[in-house]
Amino acid sequence: MDKNSKTTTILIGTVIGALAGAASAIILIKRAENEDTNPKLSAGEGVQLGLGLLGLMRLIAGVGNE
Repeated sequence: MDKNSKTTTILIGTVIGALAGAASAIILIKRAENEDTNPKLSAGEGVQLGLGLLGLMRLIAGVGNE
């Protein structure tokens, strides 16, 4: 893999990650607005989010190995 391909892959991954993070923040804000509270994550929700992200990363890493 040449340097240009690596740079392109990193940039695309960064943009996708930023968009996913922004979408998550919007969902969190909308939920807080519906409940008329400040946006917050409980400890359990944080753990679920972290485990979900790890699962997604494992899935992405295994895509090319099949």
